[in-house]
Amino acid sequence: MIKSFTESKIIKKANLLKKLDMYPFFRAIEASDGSTVTINGQKQVMIGSNNYLGLTHHQEVKEAAIKAIEKFGTGCTGSRFLNGNLSIHEELEEKLARYLGHEDALVFSTGMQTNLGTLSAIAGPKDCMLFDSENHASILDSARLSFATTFKYKHNNMESLEEVLEGNMSRFKKMIIVADGVFSMTGDILKLKEVTELAEKYNAYVYVDDAHGIGVMGDLGRGTMNHFGLEDRVDFNMGTFSKSFASIGGVMSGKKESIDFIRHSARSFMFSASMPPSAVATVSACLDVIAKDDTIHKKLWKNVKFMREGFKNIGFYTYNSQTPIIPIFIGDDIKAMEVTNFLKENGVFATPVITPAVPKGEALLRTSYMATHNMKDLEYVLEVFKKAKKALDIPSIRH
Repeated sequence: MIKSFTESKIIKKANLLKKLDMYPFFRAIEASDGSTVTINGQKQVMIGSNNYLGLTHHQEVKEAAIKAIEKFGTGCTGSRFLNGNLSIHEELEEKLARYLGHEDALVFSTGMQTNLGTLSAIAGPKDCMLFDSENHASILDSARLSFATTFKYKHNNMESLEEVLEGNMSRFKKMIIVADGVFSMTGDILKLKEVTELAEKYNAYVYVDDAHGIGVMGDLGRGTMNHFGLEDRVDFNMGTFSKSFASIGGVMSGKKESIDFIRHSARSFMFSASMPPSAVATVSACLDVIAKDDTIHKKLWKNVKFMREGFKNIGFYTYNSQTPIIPIFIGDDIKAMEVTNFLKENGVFATPVITPAVPKGEALLRTSYMATHNMKDLEYVLEVFKKAKKALDIPSIRH
């Protein structure tokens, strides 16, 4: 007899949390202006979003999306390979290549498809990929599709990476170092300079998943490569549009010959319907907006600095984050749920990260900040967190 999925551990855990009124996922947002949302009629300050530049509600961006629908319709109904290739797709790719500082770029329908398609295209059974232990789940899934051998090295630990490189340099046709530019849970920045130096020493490729770096890091948000001035030393650079660029989709940039190979080999690109016109126009408009308004990034980093210092003064451990992602160490999974509930009851939307997303005893609250957060809301968030720390005895140090 087939075992019911209701007997699985994950469903039992979810049902228990629902019974205890502590289930923090799939909260239905009824209205939003970006930095605040309405849930069950209650207005909440949103500090659980990746909308770093706050462009989802920018008037020029919304107007561009509407105009694209009026001209091209709501969808492309096919792959870029066949009937779904619009002139605005190619225009966006040219604009992104210039913005990122690479020769060429290719846009995918989602960020996950970008990783799945690219990594499975450029790596095969005779190759190996070296993963940072905190890489995004889409990278792990990509390894399964590629049939390449995979190795993990300790998070941002260059001695660990070199050990793996040295031990495998003669065993495989290609070695590819794959790591997030900005790590999505802790907000760490990749030690990209050291990574590129090791890659050159051991003749390996460098692949950066910059989903949380593009739009934020570097000059006008050009990404982690630009932040370190290393565009010419990164072979493959991936980004997403579902964070800073207010839409959905992904981009892979690199040398023209590499991108052309991916264009003709990546199955998730070839066999998926293309980005809808409204999404393409949204990303293009976001690039235009940040190019002419340098106050957006100034506001973002001002808000990040204010919150980072505020959490430090209250006594939270924030993993020394240097990005708009500011994680709050909680420790216990149940306590993370309790803190999330406390915040919700006091009008603050934050998201808990618990096992298996993090190791047991490492539960945290992942908070993130936008250019459009106003100071009144941020001050209120700190007040609520201060009350939560006292009421729920949140630790000040990571054990």
